Amino acid sequence: MNNSALSRHGLARRRAQLQDLQRYLHSQEDEFRELHGKLRAFVDRYVETLGSAYLELDALESQLHTATQYLAEALRRNGISARTPCAPQATALPTIPFLPATAPLPPEPAVGLVDLPPPSLKTLYRRAAMRLHPDFADTEQERQRREQAMMAVNEAYAAERRTQLETLLLAAGEDPVKVTGGNADALRAWLSRCETAVQGRLRVVQAHRVALEAHPMHQLWQAITRAESMGLAPFSVMVNRLHSQIAERRQELYIGQRLQPEPGLAEDFLRRRIERMGAHVGSR
Repeated sequence: MNNSALSRHGLARRRAQLQDLQRYLHSQEDEFRELHGKLRAFVDRYVETLGSAYLELDALESQLHTATQYLAEALRRNGISARTPCAPQATALPTIPFLPATAPLPPEPAVGLVDLPPPSLKTLYRRAAMRLHPDFADTEQERQRREQAMMAVNEAYAAERRTQLETLLLAAGEDPVKVTGGNADALRAWLSRCETAVQGRLRVVQAHRVALEAHPMHQLWQAITRAESMGLAPFSVMVNRLHSQIAERRQELYIGQRLQPEPGLAEDFLRRRIERMGAHVGSR
């Protein structure tokens, strides 16, 4: 098998490997999108079921914080040392990460594989002279640069150093096909860039898949799915628990808004509020 056939065979093999890699990447992206869609549906159900209760609880916590601030300030005005409870943090409704858009692959050389006999050494020399001859200079500085380049061209031609002539021509902007007779190197470089891009995208997809599966909402989704498969109703339990907390905060707010800034009950109320908020913040 000649060098031309070897080049074609190698390029065809690498192109087929790139296509296999792209198909695998697309399958991984499809799996991520399917998992993301299922988790998104669960998150929507979670927010629809519990979102209003969390908002009501957050509103009560905010009102309660305002009431306890007023009470603590009133106690301090009466000469009683009183700390102000920590401000409550709003409940963050769950969000899940999206997969970033992929960048397009670099464009393939338009002419495909070009495989021609390489030009003779004399042809390379003539092309180098046409590109680098000092008579084509526009400025004195450019003329000096061309003179130095032509000296290198003459030396390379005299010594029959084809590789050096090719390097000088390519540096001067000559079409690689006209220098080497083919563009196999350009196609190999394009395939390498495509392979790097697809492998990088695959790492991004796999990292996002791992992060999605480690997300707290994914774990909750799995737990609730298992519970519901056994005939349980975990969402009902969660709703009832939130309603119990709402009832407790309403009662606490009712008391806090009516307490007088005097020792005893008011101090005890603030102390319990501070303890609860400290434990609440620490659990987040």
